[in-house]
Amino acid sequence: MHHWGLTPLLHRLFGVAVVAATAAACTHGGGPPGRPAAAGHPCTGAPPPARYEHVVTIVMENRGFSQVVGHSPFLNALAGRCGLATDYRAITHPSLPNYLAMVSGSTQGLDGSDCSPGPGCRSDGPSIFSQTAWRAYAESMPGPCADRSAGDYAPRHNPAVYFTAVASQCQAQDLPLPQLITDLRSGHLAPYTFVTPNLCSDEHDCQLSDGDRWLARWVPRIVRSPTYRAGRTVLFITYDEDDHHEGNRVYTAVVAPSVPPGTRAGEAFTHYSLLRTQEELLGLPLLGGAASAASMRAAFHLGRPAPV
Repeated sequence: MHHWGLTPLLHRLFGVAVVAATAAACTHGGGPPGRPAAAGHPCTGAPPPARYEHVVTIVMENRGFSQVVGHSPFLNALAGRCGLATDYRAITHPSLPNYLAMVSGSTQGLDGSDCSPGPGCRSDGPSIFSQTAWRAYAESMPGPCADRSAGDYAPRHNPAVYFTAVASQCQAQDLPLPQLITDLRSGHLAPYTFVTPNLCSDEHDCQLSDGDRWLARWVPRIVRSPTYRAGRTVLFITYDEDDHHEGNRVYTAVVAPSVPPGTRAGEAFTHYSLLRTQEELLGLPLLGGAASAASMRAAFHLGRPAPV
């Protein structure tokens, strides 16, 4: 984004002001306690619904917890007005096995690998994509279900393309990011939604501030949508892994109408906990490591597990 005629200092100040204003619009005050979600109050501590209908995952890249705390104005404000897991850890390194773990409860034997989909780098095992209706949205992906890197798009951050059990659905359900705007406006969000920013927006190749500005654009679109405001959607924002300096402790925010504003959960959670929680909310059987992982439901006031 260019602001012609501004000095570098004013340019930076302008960017900070935009992020701060957007964060305030999304999270100001945390909302009246016990009230349904409103556009400016995504977390209110309202009673959890009997059953959730949608879970949304956004994954950022390669930052340890302490790198994000106090350095991402929008995300920090959102977590402060909603919920933050303070002892949440990724499973391994590098990126790909963490993404696979988030959606299947297993690294699928690809620990240490960031390979593109192909022979020896796919899984015929189950995943949450094979358990329920789903849709994935990837920024800068050149077309549906792309399995090769292109510009700022990396398939290793788009886990659906690695599972052969959903290969027949991939062209229709694994789509470039702009489709998310259409689906939010029309109220056609799938039960399971996975959102992949591109290599700059997820902070892999760019700065923390670039990712925070991206979240400041996209999170309000989600929490102001008719689907979210109906009160049966949970948004999870996490990082795939740290930068090898914090024992894989990563920043994870939980956003839902039932989350009491300012919730901080110190329990030990992992990517398997994320999967377990999402499967419980949607009434799905627990896959792999999710079966033995701690659930995040109670810590964030997300209600009881839905019947399987």
